[in-house]
This record gives sequence, C-alpha cells and structure tokens, in this order.
Amino acid sequence: MEKIAITGLGIVSPSGMDKRTFWANIKAGHSKVDKIERFDASKYPSHIAGQVHDLDAYSNVSSRLLKKIDVFSHMALVASELAIADAHLDLSQENLKRVGIFMGNAIGGWLYAETELRDLYLEGREGVSPFMASAWFPAAPQGQVSIHYQIKGYSKTVVADRASSLMAIGYAAKTLNRGKNDFILAGGMEAPVTPYALLCCNTSGMLTKRNSQPETAYRPYDKTRDGFAIAEGAGILILEGQERVQSRKAHVYANIIGYATTTDGVNRIDPAPDGKQLAKAMMMALNDAGLAPAQIDYICADGAATPIGDASETRAIKQVFDGYSKRIPVTAPKSMFGNLLGASGALDVITTVLAMENSMVPPTINYLTPDPECDLDYCPNKAQAKEIRNALVINRGRGGINTVLVLQKT
Repeated sequence: MEKIAITGLGIVSPSGMDKRTFWANIKAGHSKVDKIERFDASKYPSHIAGQVHDLDAYSNVSSRLLKKIDVFSHMALVASELAIADAHLDLSQENLKRVGIFMGNAIGGWLYAETELRDLYLEGREGVSPFMASAWFPAAPQGQVSIHYQIKGYSKTVVADRASSLMAIGYAAKTLNRGKNDFILAGGMEAPVTPYALLCCNTSGMLTKRNSQPETAYRPYDKTRDGFAIAEGAGILILEGQERVQSRKAHVYANIIGYATTTDGVNRIDPAPDGKQLAKAMMMALNDAGLAPAQIDYICADGAATPIGDASETRAIKQVFDGYSKRIPVTAPKSMFGNLLGASGALDVITTVLAMENSMVPPTINYLTPDPECDLDYCPNKAQAKEIRNALVINRGRGGINTVLVLQKT
C-alpha cells in the first residue's frame, strides 16, 4: 500500500490525557489498573480496571450536550480535539466534505443505556430520555464528532470486538489510498466500566480475578496469567496522504505501510490454538508493506493474558519470524493501563508511534514467571532502548479475528 502518515495523536487513557504524560508513565512501567469504586463492583468475579479520572479537566464539551451522550462519545470528542490540535489543523480552511471519521468499539455506550433502562422500569416510558435511541449505539461517537466539526466525508464505524479500532485505522488508510478523503480521524473508544458492561465482560471468562493486587493482575505471557483487566479510554489519529503532508509541511510521527486481517473460524470465542491464520495475517501485512520479516524491529502484541491467547500468538510469531523471532522484542504495553477492548488498537498504535519516536521499547509489566510455551523477548518489566524503524501491531477479537498493521518511522 502507499504510505499513509500519522500526523496527530489524541489520547484519553488511564495512563494520561496527553502524549507526554502518557509516554512518561509507559516508559516508567507504571501500572494504572485499580479497584473499581465508582459503583459497587465487589460481587463481580473481576472488579478492577484501568480508569480515566481526569476527563473533565480536558473537556470543552457543553453540559447540555453531555446530557445527550454516553461517556464513550465524550471520550471520542476529547481525543478528537486533542488529535486535531496536535496535527495543527485548521478545519475552517478544509473541505469538510473530504474529511472522514473511522472509529471502532466493541460494546457501545452502556452507562447511558443502563441508566435509561432503569428509568424505564421505575418510571415507565415517560422516564426515558429521547436521546437513548442514539446515545448507546456503536456509531454514536462517529456521529457526535461529525456533528461537532461538521465533517461530512466518507466515514465508517467498525465493530469487531477487540480488533475494532485497529481495523478502523487500517480501513481508513486504505480509504485514503483510494483517494476518497483528504484526511481522516481514525481510532477508537470504549467505556466498559459500568455495572452491566462489566457483567458482560465477566461472563466472557477472559478477565483476571486477581482483585487483591490490581497493579499486578494483568500479566501477559507470564505462566500464572489468568486473563486481562478491562480499561476505558479513547485514541484518535490524524491520517494524511504524502502529498498533503508535504504541501502543509506537517510533522509525521510514522507511516502506515501495511495492513491485513484474517479470521480463524474455529470457535465463537477462542482463537485457533495453532495460530496459523494470525501468522497468515502477519505475512499478508508484511507483503502489503513490502517488508521481509527480518526487517521488523518491534512487535506490539495483543497480549490477552489468557493461556490460549498468549500461547497461540507466540506460535504465530514463530511461524512468521522463524529463527529471528527471539531477537525481536514483543511486548504488551496495555498490561500497564488495561485492555481497552475495541479501543485497544488505537492505543497500541499510539504507544508504538511514541516508542519509535523515542527509540524505546515499552515493557510488558508483571512478567515474573516464565512460561515454556511463551518464550519470546517480552521486554519484561523495564523499557529497553532500541532504534525502531519498522513495527508490527497485532490485535485479535473473539471468534478468531486477526488484525495486523505495519508502521514505519519517517
């Protein structure tokens, strides 16, 4: 594919609301997973999460609008504003019919939905806000960003479980290659720290139950792993083609140069144990980028911290990189702030881009007990200095969805 530049970053995460704070916490390996205290979650099997505490401090969203939208749309609006500012874009000078919005999430806006459904049963239909119809559904953030900025170009919302936002970013890059837009806001958002959403996530059987020590609970590739901790947040990227970047002399963090997706098709929840379709997706993405496996310097992994997830991901990497696999750092930075479900890919791309810019591999924290089935270089517990020219980002969704993006430093 033709190179697509990343020129702006917008971050709403448990690890920080701006790129400097976010990267400082990632580089230092600080865990931001904690007990859920905004409602009584003590009876849930897993009641810890990565939580955003300072959204309002960065928000310019009116109190009137906040009554009409769910928090995942609020996060998307804040992240979009940060990304636009970071890219130094003046939307008043743009043809907004040629600007796109590509976003992904997995579960939609459940806090708004839960509250209104409760009112329905307590007060009847008169107690339900008319905005319930539009506040909860997965495309609501895309719609709210579109309305706020009057963006009217070709746009999409992707729902593909934990692969949603990485798929949205890949789709956005391909769309720019086809010339359908001048630039695109791409990424994802998720707000699963609510009573019903947390219940749904718990029933998946994929969440850690190490509630007594939240900061060490999420431990990808460690032999004692028992699942991931959920998290809330959003990540938005500004994507532009090369001619446009050159004409406006924009700062480029990195380029998207390859993308691919496959499906295992063996189980409605679990990935295929052999990792063959994930390996195929990696090879397809590398071929799309015109790179050989030996040219990859870093892999930002899915890191689900489930026995089958981590083992099959490791097998897939070995199939693609063969004898070179143990020399490539493979890390799961989300171990520090939690798994953002459908927004995971956006934060993984942002983390990888900052790692490339700072020549530093972010760590996989809480890695203490090696697992013979997971024997790659996971950069345990401490960041490592390394020049990263080319990087691979992997996201996987339930049902065997595999999505891979290739990034290249400018």
